[in-house]
Amino acid sequence: MPDVTHLLDAAAAGDRKAAAELLPLVYNELRALAAARMAAEAPGQTLQPTALVHEAYLRLVGDQQFDGREHFFAAAAEAMRRILVESARRKRGPQHGGGRQRLEADLDAISSPSPSVDLLALDEALTELAREAPLRAELVKLRFFAGLTMPEAAQALGISLATAERYWTYARTWLYAELSDSAIPPNTQKSGSP
Repeated sequence: MPDVTHLLDAAAAGDRKAAAELLPLVYNELRALAAARMAAEAPGQTLQPTALVHEAYLRLVGDQQFDGREHFFAAAAEAMRRILVESARRKRGPQHGGGRQRLEADLDAISSPSPSVDLLALDEALTELAREAPLRAELVKLRFFAGLTMPEAAQALGISLATAERYWTYARTWLYAELSDSAIPPNTQKSGSP
């Protein structure tokens, strides 16, 4: 069985055969990442996990070099994030109904919506966090989009588990504050003055 890192290097060098051999080796893991990510999406998402995997794979394989398996999956997580953000932006466009949501006609089948993350707000917050603390933002991408465990993410970033846990605590707190602030209506004052 060929080594994934070797196939990644060969695919980056333009070897189409290596790129074809690589997909079956990483497909199941990419599919699991995509399925986990799609499960957290808002109801009404039309993009399927299989399509997300294929789109991310097409963006990854080509002229990009990877420093091993962890780097490849980190890049895959980033590619999936970008694809989902692009999809969310398209859906908010006027041709797709803007911010309107489709409702089911069967009133007996309506249940309370599951809590989900506003992907565009998260993307904006992650971009801001990356300016302030790039390693912490990368940790969030690995945990949230790639589904890596804390030890896996720490290893992929080349930091200790304790440092990763501190970064994770900081990033979660920072993102919560940032996303909570973005939920405040524009006419509402944040200060204590009426």
